[in-house]
Amino acid sequence: MALTPQNSEAFMREVDEAVRQDQLLTFWQRFGRWIVAAVVIGLIAFAAWLYWQHYSTTQSQAVSEEMDKVISAAAGGGTPDAKQLDMLTDASQPGFRASALLVKAGVAARKGDNKAAIAAYKAMAADSSLDQPYRDLALIRQTTLEFETLQPQQVVDRLKPLAVEGAPWFGSAGELVAISYMKMRKPDLAGPLFAAMAKDATVPQSIRSRARQMAGLLGIDAVETPTVPGQG
Repeated sequence: MALTPQNSEAFMREVDEAVRQDQLLTFWQRFGRWIVAAVVIGLIAFAAWLYWQHYSTTQSQAVSEEMDKVISAAAGGGTPDAKQLDMLTDASQPGFRASALLVKAGVAARKGDNKAAIAAYKAMAADSSLDQPYRDLALIRQTTLEFETLQPQQVVDRLKPLAVEGAPWFGSAGELVAISYMKMRKPDLAGPLFAAMAKDATVPQSIRSRARQMAGLLGIDAVETPTVPGQG
């Protein structure tokens, strides 16, 4: 009996469906266990990632609390717990580690152990794993402790790249560079630098006040003129 076009089309669909089912069955028999394994591994990896996120957050909070204790003790003029401070200097978080290293060096300097403090600051300044602002601050503090033993040009060479408006430590670096210019008898370089610091609102007020006085002594007006409303 001949198949009508409709019956032929239905027959071909059944054959095509059977072929696909057979292909799928063959594929699953060959690769099914690997697919299951991949799914299981993916779920395990995702669960591990979630656990690590939770663990990291918990650890960061714990380290942050310890850092607060250390900074509070140092800021209050006390001496942070040595073991606690040493633990923080080995923290995996670069920010906490850098802060702890700065505190440790500062404590050494306050105790009069400038040699240890300078060595600590020098190591920080050379540590490429730390963010640049921390390294720059360490270099400034190292230079501050060594200032009397350095040639003025050495101070300028070290800190001039940091003594620019807009830099994070413009005031601290600029003051040391300007004083070095004075020692080198270069008031033409010192005066404008003092004036720039005096007018920079981001510079600490204590440095701005000293810079304004020095600029005035050098004959440079560093007093900001108040802006009158309505005038540009």
